[in-house]
Amino acid sequence: MSAVSIAPTCAQSSRIQKLLVANRGEIAARVMRTAHALGISTVAVFSDPDADAPFVSLSDEAVRLPGAAPADTYLRGDLIIAAARATGADAVHPGYGFLSESAGFARDCAAAGLTFVGPSPAAIASMGSKLEAKSLMEAAGVPVLPGATVTDDTDLGAAAQQVGFPLLVKAAFGGGGRGMRVVHTAAELAGAVDGARREAASAFGDGTVFLERFVVDPRHVEVQILGDAHGRVVNLFERECSIQRRFHKIIEVSPSPVVHEELRAELGAAAVAAGKAIAYTGAGTVEFVLDSGGQFYFLEVNTRLQVEHPVTEMVTGLDLVELQLRMAEGEPLPEAVTGARIDGHAIEVRLYAESVTGNDDGPATFLPASGTLHRFRIPELPGIRVDSGVADGSVVGTHYDPMLAKVIAHGRTRADAARTLRRALRAAQLHGVTTNRELLVGILGEEEFLAGRTDTGYLTRHDAAALGAPVGGVVRHAAAAALAAQAANRASARVLAGLPSGWRNVGGAPQWVSYSVGEETLDVAYRFRRDGLDLTVGGAPLGESVRLIAASPGAVDLEIDGVRRRYTVHRVDGWVYVDGPDGSAALAEVPRFADPSAVAHAGSLLAPMPGAVVRVLAEAGAAVTAGQPLVVLEAMKMEHTVAAPVDGTISEVHVGPGDQVDSGQVLVVVDDAAVDG
Repeated sequence: MSAVSIAPTCAQSSRIQKLLVANRGEIAARVMRTAHALGISTVAVFSDPDADAPFVSLSDEAVRLPGAAPADTYLRGDLIIAAARATGADAVHPGYGFLSESAGFARDCAAAGLTFVGPSPAAIASMGSKLEAKSLMEAAGVPVLPGATVTDDTDLGAAAQQVGFPLLVKAAFGGGGRGMRVVHTAAELAGAVDGARREAASAFGDGTVFLERFVVDPRHVEVQILGDAHGRVVNLFERECSIQRRFHKIIEVSPSPVVHEELRAELGAAAVAAGKAIAYTGAGTVEFVLDSGGQFYFLEVNTRLQVEHPVTEMVTGLDLVELQLRMAEGEPLPEAVTGARIDGHAIEVRLYAESVTGNDDGPATFLPASGTLHRFRIPELPGIRVDSGVADGSVVGTHYDPMLAKVIAHGRTRADAARTLRRALRAAQLHGVTTNRELLVGILGEEEFLAGRTDTGYLTRHDAAALGAPVGGVVRHAAAAALAAQAANRASARVLAGLPSGWRNVGGAPQWVSYSVGEETLDVAYRFRRDGLDLTVGGAPLGESVRLIAASPGAVDLEIDGVRRRYTVHRVDGWVYVDGPDGSAALAEVPRFADPSAVAHAGSLLAPMPGAVVRVLAEAGAAVTAGQPLVVLEAMKMEHTVAAPVDGTISEVHVGPGDQVDSGQVLVVVDDAAVDG
């Protein structure tokens, strides 16, 4: 990381010697790297699924938290404090999520003699409830939105009338888009409240929710603040995080393209007022919504480091984790912070393990993906930074957030940063797990984004599935896969290895192989001639002139109609991953003889992702209509509803609440022939 080194400004009586990082993934690794650079030893805690994760091997010592679910592992403050005692750690960094905004955990750390790298328990508690936070901010003169508390006795209709439609049902504790529902009519309200309560209870251990006025398509602008133990609070400018799906940020930028100097000063002053109102220490973020008229309203204070903190680091040259550690040691804010200036533009994208599919009658669907990440490589380009929690061979499970990495670019202009970031993503090799890479690439090249015309309705106005459509087709990729396969066959041949596979003295039938890409099957047929190569994909010639320059099991250099392209090819577990200048493709090898037992019964409702069954909403024999919710799954802390594919009668139910299911597993069978006409 390129950052300004901040020299100590005064002698300290309590320097951190060994830091336990109470988190996982990329943020655990991020904190450890800065700690090591400062000479601080580190301790990791890890769940059973994370035993082989990169952050564990990066730490100096590690302690197992038995189990997999967050409630049994990373949310067990008692086990984490016990791990600190066992290893002699004298400080705890909570990262973000999990216990990072738990006032109780911060108090328990203090009681155990551990330095909690974050604000005081009182500051966390004051912001832990979004309801109390709004009241406190209103008293401090920070603009807030109308809202209403929801209890078991609340008259939802009256509360909604007071707030006004559209409104947002929000979890009072936690964040990250979980426990949130937009409600447009009174008829939707009760179901939205119930769903938000369940999701909030599962993700944060508290199902309290409240209602808040929903500003349609605002910009989401937040301000980074830093406070020291000597009462000084400053702001480090704004970030814009407007491009979101399901209230979850996927692209963040700094500075915001619409925040001029006067508005920047107003936002900064409001953020500092918020920080001073709670005597804030350490790094925190004050979040606002900004309407089309330029008026901003308080959302919340995140009393921790934010996922998107790297964009602030890139435009200021500061290391926010280093500053957190120094503030925790009692140092005053240094001149590098109080005199910070914005230099250039930074853009961060969140690379998720998820599929993005289009719907004919609504917005795109985002489903978390899981599996083994066979290859994870992002090219090192000037101005590019990668904060990752995975590596080749990492297993992406269903227990935690599906973010694989954050990729950040810095440039002189917003356009420069977007172009560099887009190239890095397009050239990345991401094999084994479906990702949102193509969506990110599409957004970074889209006209409205480049012009800075973004708000929280961006992915409503723009079809995410269309934005994320692969660049170019997969025909050339299938050809490269086939040619790499023949090179592998010849490399393993025991005799005449120098001859192409299928070669004959006289012409014969071409060699062929089939691949599937989604619903499409591509047959690749090729035959080597003395003067060239005959090659068809799907029965059509690849070009008028095709020449194979070179081929090996891992690379193909192919010239088509005078244009030469080089492809890397990676084959593993029946899949072939092909990366080239015209995009990337994952192709499944089609066996010559299919297994008839693998065919699902017509009308089968399949699990779209691995997860746990939360509810089954109909029983065998019930008549259902197309689109009717039948099963609710929970994966990666989010609920996903699986609906009936057709009108019919349920003939089979294969799952029940609490069951764990794999992707593609049959949940329910709907027999459309059983419906009486």
